[in-house]
Amino acid sequence: MSKPLLEVASVEAGYGEALVLRGVSLTAFEAELVAIIGPNGAGKSTLLKVIYGLLRPTSGQVRYRTDDVTGVRPERLTRLGLNYVPQLGNVFPSLSIAENLLVGSVSLPRGERRPAVDDMYAQFPLLAERRRQRAGTLSGGQRKLLAIARALVTRPRALLLDEPSAGLSPQAVELVFDQLAEVKRRGIAIVMVEQNARRALSLADRGYVLDMGRNAYEGTGRSLLNDPKVTDLYLGSTIASSSTSTSAPSGINPPT
Repeated sequence: MSKPLLEVASVEAGYGEALVLRGVSLTAFEAELVAIIGPNGAGKSTLLKVIYGLLRPTSGQVRYRTDDVTGVRPERLTRLGLNYVPQLGNVFPSLSIAENLLVGSVSLPRGERRPAVDDMYAQFPLLAERRRQRAGTLSGGQRKLLAIARALVTRPRALLLDEPSAGLSPQAVELVFDQLAEVKRRGIAIVMVEQNARRALSLADRGYVLDMGRNAYEGTGRSLLNDPKVTDLYLGSTIASSSTSTSAPSGINPPT
């Protein structure tokens, strides 16, 4: 069996004296969509921050392409092919769509930047049509697509997504999830924290249920959807978001 593209092993992490993650483990393989669900305060968004180097764990390890990348800075991870789309602060609202994508491409060699941006216009025709429009004037769904495109323009092998459907209309949710399915078809691994647990698991190859900072359940998306315990405990119409992320846009070093 091939080795995982991304592996989290027994990670503990928190904020100050408050321990949030208590020995969480996770794996993601190439071209696999992994959904992370769970109740408020379970540590879902914190886990993504640890993986992307925004929060250093107190113990445990993050491995990417077999290399130990625990605590490696976000801009370095972006160059290695691992990128992150936070729930909030994921685009520059005062810049146009074109400018957002160009800024996102700076981690690439200069000669690859324009072709990478053009690839995004081909994948997201809606963005191509509005390339001169300021990001701050986009609808919620359009802005989310731009955030995903900004991360994809770096040509990652793995993409971390925090609550991609949060605050979106049902129509916009379908648009975003359709694009995520296309991203997966392109061979990119996706690790996604998502409040709409049923929708996430229906798309996921595998899923993890976190509860109180620990792995509670793990399995294929289908098996978790059909597990009576998971259904009773975690699969309401939606699981409320616990993310309060204010990170800078993906690929950009957050303020310190």
